[in-house]
Amino acid sequence: MTIDEAAYFDRLRALQSAAWPEGVPRQPHFPLGEIAVSDHLREWARRQPDKPACIFYGREVSYAELDNLSDRFAALLHARGLRSGDRIAVFLPNCPQFMLAFFAILKLGCVHVPVNPLFREAELAYELNDTGARVIVCLDSLMPLLRQVRDQTSVETVFVTSFAEMLPAMPTMPVPQALLQPKIACDDAIELLPALAQVTTPAPVIAVDLDAVAALNYTGGTTGMPKGCIHTQRDMLYTAGTSLAASFELSPDDVVVNFVPIFWIAGEDTGLLFPMVAGATVVLMARWDAVGFMTAVEHYEASFAYLLVDNTVEILEHPASASFDLTSLRKVRVSSFVKKLNPDFRARWRALTGAGMIEAAWGMTETHTMDTFTIGMQGDDFDLLSQPVFVGLPVPGTDFKICDFDSGALMPLGETGEICVRTPSLFKGYWNRPEASTEAIRGGFLHTGDIGVIDEEGYLHFLGRRKEMLKVKGMSVFPAEIEAMLGQHPGIAGSGVIGREDPERGQVPVAFIALAEDAAGLDAAGLAAWCRERMAAYKVPEIRIVQALPMTATGKVKKEELRALL
Repeated sequence: MTIDEAAYFDRLRALQSAAWPEGVPRQPHFPLGEIAVSDHLREWARRQPDKPACIFYGREVSYAELDNLSDRFAALLHARGLRSGDRIAVFLPNCPQFMLAFFAILKLGCVHVPVNPLFREAELAYELNDTGARVIVCLDSLMPLLRQVRDQTSVETVFVTSFAEMLPAMPTMPVPQALLQPKIACDDAIELLPALAQVTTPAPVIAVDLDAVAALNYTGGTTGMPKGCIHTQRDMLYTAGTSLAASFELSPDDVVVNFVPIFWIAGEDTGLLFPMVAGATVVLMARWDAVGFMTAVEHYEASFAYLLVDNTVEILEHPASASFDLTSLRKVRVSSFVKKLNPDFRARWRALTGAGMIEAAWGMTETHTMDTFTIGMQGDDFDLLSQPVFVGLPVPGTDFKICDFDSGALMPLGETGEICVRTPSLFKGYWNRPEASTEAIRGGFLHTGDIGVIDEEGYLHFLGRRKEMLKVKGMSVFPAEIEAMLGQHPGIAGSGVIGREDPERGQVPVAFIALAEDAAGLDAAGLAAWCRERMAAYKVPEIRIVQALPMTATGKVKKEELRALL
């Protein structure tokens, strides 16, 4: 029987309204109104110029300084011919320079292209070529990698910067050893911060279009190489507005500690967009470190943090945790990857800090990640005890429905199918991939490929990923991407990649490889070494060499038969 969609949503929204937690706003919260993300920095710099926007191991960057530095970079880029729509790659880990580059790019109406600093040569070259980036901002220690691929790309200008230039003489928290390396001279690049100090022209005054392309956030796919999700400043603003209303609740009084990589979209949200739109302060860590995190919380009396459950467990079990005062934490949001949030972890965390621990959200790169919320659903651990995996209610303005995977027909409440989502922050398509875009977005809804159910009270439950995506220590790994990379090896005739469960890493990619006839002497160790040279470490698969791959009549690998070989 065909279900009437209008009646379906009338009923579903009534159920969700009845289930809506008391005190949670039903509309997005825009502290400064619906203005450009880049204009938020300008306005907060006017209202609170001396307030720290970012603190990096004790180096305070005020709102006024961040606004000034990003203005200078926008002026410098404009002087070098960059205009609206030009793509600019940012090849940096967490550091203040990432933030100033982000805002400069948005102020100029250009397109922000965050590039994973864990990439190897092939991955870097692919993303630079796919975006056609003309300019890249690169960490000094990553320059050797960039040099290997630069001639293969359209990059015209390289700006280089270092951790050393932003670290204080007297840090307020432990600094990872890798950050303490001296600045590396790079004669083939423009030194970013010295160049900004020389800028005398004002930033161009550009009326930023909220609906223009503002960022290309790359996600993997089940076919071929990663795809760039086209996002706008309106997408960013909506995500910030709904999250500040329904889950993250930040204000200028908050101090956020963030170690999540801001080159990933979840980290961009929690460590950059949300605090900057709210006018808060972010204590930015370059990487996770339990003692560093606890030191930052105590020293800066941090009120908010977003962590993986694995991080919270490490703190709970750390021998020094009782010696730190973590009671300033009032809001802690977590994501379950390898370790899952459970009542015991929540109770122990509350005993240590006095704060609750709440699962953050369900989301995807295509939607800017924050599509549901669970705040207000923790009474008697309702959220944790509601099975299967409970991801809560949609944020204001977002709709979910469950459809049959094959026919696309709308499924009744309580029945499983494909999670489909419609949201104002939905990406505008995949960069250079019109056919993939048409396949993914149908009738205004993103067909996620994930399995879910909406229960009779209107709550969404996530049942698993129909796509082949793996989670390795919380990081997304896509078998098709690994297979595409392996396909570049002349000694490999074919491959099939699946996941193996692992107690420490969550999942591990396993590549079953059939060798070419002339691949004499090629072994698993040699292939693993080849992979390590070309892939981020977390993507490198275990290698299993097989005589032949089980194939379907249409030439596809029978992955269910590979699983029997694990």
